[in-house]
Amino acid sequence: MPPPTAKKLGLVIDLDTCVGCHACAVACKEWNDGGDFGPLPDADPYGAHPDGVWFNRVHSYAVEQDTPRGTRELTVHFPRSCLHCETPACVTVCPTGASYKRAEDGIVLVDEDKCIGCQLCAWACPYGAREFSEERGTMQKCTLCVDRIYNETLDPADRQPACVAACPTRARHFGDLGDPESAISKLVVERDGYALMPEFGYQPVNRYLPPRARRDGCEAAPVPRDETLDRDKLPGVLRWLDRALSR
Repeated sequence: MPPPTAKKLGLVIDLDTCVGCHACAVACKEWNDGGDFGPLPDADPYGAHPDGVWFNRVHSYAVEQDTPRGTRELTVHFPRSCLHCETPACVTVCPTGASYKRAEDGIVLVDEDKCIGCQLCAWACPYGAREFSEERGTMQKCTLCVDRIYNETLDPADRQPACVAACPTRARHFGDLGDPESAISKLVVERDGYALMPEFGYQPVNRYLPPRARRDGCEAAPVPRDETLDRDKLPGVLRWLDRALSR
């Protein structure tokens, strides 16, 4: 595995603005199914228990939040994909070297020609980011759309992961997290972004932005109850409408 590099491409996901629409997951599957790392096969997609290979999955949780009026429930949508760790366990356990980390940008990939489908990487990854394709007999995972972000036939604005381009609420951001002056790094600092389960020591590159505190209306100004409507000051049409509705 190469030593840590200065450039660390990754994602920042805003849990405050993610609405759980799954647009990121669908766009990811659409791009990669027909791209260099496809296909992404499905298993019984229209049956009672559909399954398949998804590089990006979205989970929804109900969490409790303390407010001045007591505890309330808050729904948090949590997208999950490969975090492109700096010291990925999936790379160190791979017996054939199929799982590897690129020295030039830190992206973790799988070489399909070397993969024997032993699934040791899936066992080693604490984030559940590995997908096994029974149809192909190999492991698959998020590639940060490496075949897209360096594709010079695309407009510069389109050279970003499909999930980022598709997000309707701009909850997903892409850039170099190794550059403290990059827009994405400044966003992490501004919003107190955090790494997922850092206690494992794998140093994930991706970051999550926590949900902001929700207002529950307890500090809203009280609505006056003694206000009366001066009908004589209403426009003519509204005075007529008021009389008609008051009958």
